[in-house]
Amino acid sequence: MVDVEMLESSHLFANLAEGIAPPTNYTINGKEYNMGYYLADGIYPKWATLVQTIHDPRGPKKKLFAMKQEACRKDVERAFGVLQSRFAIVARPARLWRKEILHDIMTSCIIMHNMIIEDERDVNATIEERGEMPNVEVEMVVDDDIRFQEFLARHKKIKDKYAHYELRNALIEHLWDEYTNSKN
Repeated sequence: MVDVEMLESSHLFANLAEGIAPPTNYTINGKEYNMGYYLADGIYPKWATLVQTIHDPRGPKKKLFAMKQEACRKDVERAFGVLQSRFAIVARPARLWRKEILHDIMTSCIIMHNMIIEDERDVNATIEERGEMPNVEVEMVVDDDIRFQEFLARHKKIKDKYAHYELRNALIEHLWDEYTNSKN
């Protein structure tokens, strides 16, 4: 079972609860969402920020969603495996490291991996141009009570079980529409 305290102390959720996470906006089936989500196993809690693999597919929609989600999760595991094979420090046990140190280690390994890939890539290959992200203006709130209430509201939103099911069902519906109407 996942240690919920460890999950709650994660930088991912702490930054989101503090309101300092990067902005995330997307639309599924016409509904706007402004909080990202992570693909997870069924052992994780039913939070709005975690979408789990469906282990009991009782219909083609859920089965398709489970297959797509499992493929994405395997991609992440494969990417982590690449880092583990390239950098010994990633492959070793990490329980005794502080989370800030782990964050720095992983960030450094990802940067070095990208630098190695860039160095090894074909110089004559075409490069895609990407647009710049707009600068986000942050308005500071002075009142600690208001900041605390906003923190509590964001924290509650992260753990919203109803939003979890709503997002999961919207993703299932979206994938069903996307892949049953395409020629692939």
